[in-house]
Amino acid sequence: MFVGTQLSGGMVEEFGDAHLRQLAQLGLYHVCIDPPGSPREWTRDQLARHIERVDAAGLKLDMVQLPLASLNIDTKDIDKVSSPAIVLGDDNDRDRQIDGICKLIENLASLGVNSAKYNFSYLGVPRTKSERGRGGALVPTFRADEITNADELTSAGHVSPDQFWERITYFLERVVPVAEANKVRIACHPNDPMTPPNYRGIEESVISHVEGLKRFVSICESPYHGLNFCQGTIGESLENPREEIGDVIRWFGSRGKIFNVHFRNIKGKRFSFTEVFPDDGDMDMPAAFKIYKEVGVDCMIMPDHVPTIDGISPFETGFAFCYGYIIGLFQANGWDAYGRP
Repeated sequence: MFVGTQLSGGMVEEFGDAHLRQLAQLGLYHVCIDPPGSPREWTRDQLARHIERVDAAGLKLDMVQLPLASLNIDTKDIDKVSSPAIVLGDDNDRDRQIDGICKLIENLASLGVNSAKYNFSYLGVPRTKSERGRGGALVPTFRADEITNADELTSAGHVSPDQFWERITYFLERVVPVAEANKVRIACHPNDPMTPPNYRGIEESVISHVEGLKRFVSICESPYHGLNFCQGTIGESLENPREEIGDVIRWFGSRGKIFNVHFRNIKGKRFSFTEVFPDDGDMDMPAAFKIYKEVGVDCMIMPDHVPTIDGISPFETGFAFCYGYIIGLFQANGWDAYGRP
């Protein structure tokens, strides 16, 4: 297990190669960084050039995002970055979109990239008005009692749990065998957050909570089918995150189902929380960190949803703090944080 981070293709173009070098300068080696452009259109040659670019910055590409993004199903131009027919169960196009994902997995394997992450989302990442956290930092917030659009349906309409599971199963039955044949671990992010019943037509956000995720990883059981284990999202689904999160990590980690960790903290609990810096929340992050190691988790430990702070470079500064925090936990436990050969 080793420190890592993630960047979208758009962020790579915005920040440029200097930011990639900055990541290496801050002590990172393993990364999840997407090539520019639409993931539907990434060719093998484009992926190869991207790997060379990442290598030139002193980094190793471990993972990319499949074209199944954490976006609301009605996001403009969603077809460019996601696969709405798969999520909607649209028989006119979902097989074509699944075939494209399978081809991408084959290309990744041929280039030595052995993992990919994805989402299966209708609602994107719903939040209510952000609040102020430590020192006035702006922290993403979800308060169920402040929701104003609960009755506004998306284009998905009403989705029952049975429909949700059918669409998930249809996807997994076709993609997991390809991932296994190519030895590429595919990691699904939980729906973020767990939403109240019938929120915007989704009767139950079935892969936003622990019991649903246990069912999810049991479908098409394979060592190459698991989770982008977002500790923050899972904490958001619990009644007592501090007391419960350790057993959740143990359950999924001991079964080899954690392929990437979003190592973030929250204040609050189910239906009412803020997303905060890792040292500033309710979950005991040093204790959680030790559990990942004890159960044999073998993947990147990375920041996610970092609060927005003041200053000239709030994104870079906030994430740099989190990298240092994670590296400090590695060193405090006597472990190497980089996993370099």
